[in-house]
Amino acid sequence: MAARTFILASGSPARLRLLREAGFDPLPVVSGVPEDDLDLTDPKELTGTLARRKAAAVAGLDSTPSDAVVLGCDSLLSFDGHILGKPATVEQARHWLVAMRGRSGVLCTGHYVIDLATGRTAGGTATTIVHFSMTSDRELDAYLATGEAMNVAGAFTLDGRSAPFIDSISGDPGNVIGLSLPYFRSLLGQLDLTVMDLWKPVP
Repeated sequence: MAARTFILASGSPARLRLLREAGFDPLPVVSGVPEDDLDLTDPKELTGTLARRKAAAVAGLDSTPSDAVVLGCDSLLSFDGHILGKPATVEQARHWLVAMRGRSGVLCTGHYVIDLATGRTAGGTATTIVHFSMTSDRELDAYLATGEAMNVAGAFTLDGRSAPFIDSISGDPGNVIGLSLPYFRSLLGQLDLTVMDLWKPVP
């Protein structure tokens, strides 16, 4: 039986890599949805809403097959009562990273799945607690010089150069990288789908 058409409504290389390593081969499609026009202060509500908007935008494209399963995601860090997405400047990234030294934040990733074949949807937000190391100024300067911090929520990631600066996490590591595969599986289950329906065929 052929796998269902699976579309990832995201241009994130990390999300695409996570899915491919887990046996999927989704088609990545960037939604083009703005991420800074919502006046929401709850990180779960914000990421969940953005994930839904991204999935819906891609599902509504004329080029999207009518039988596709579309996954939208959005991530941010909730730290000290503030919502941290991607930093706008290196100075902002430095300010965040200095403040997070030796402390913890909550990485929130909204997930939203649309099954176009049935019109059914499922979504929500997965959370993971991140415990940051006491990094030195020299380490932060070197990390910021790589440019990695500018492309990731909270100015850090678990699968890049900032990984040594994270002492531990409480929860799913994949959620910190970009999406929670167990949570994605649970959402598929709500739609009477399985991961096997979306796995790429085995040669």
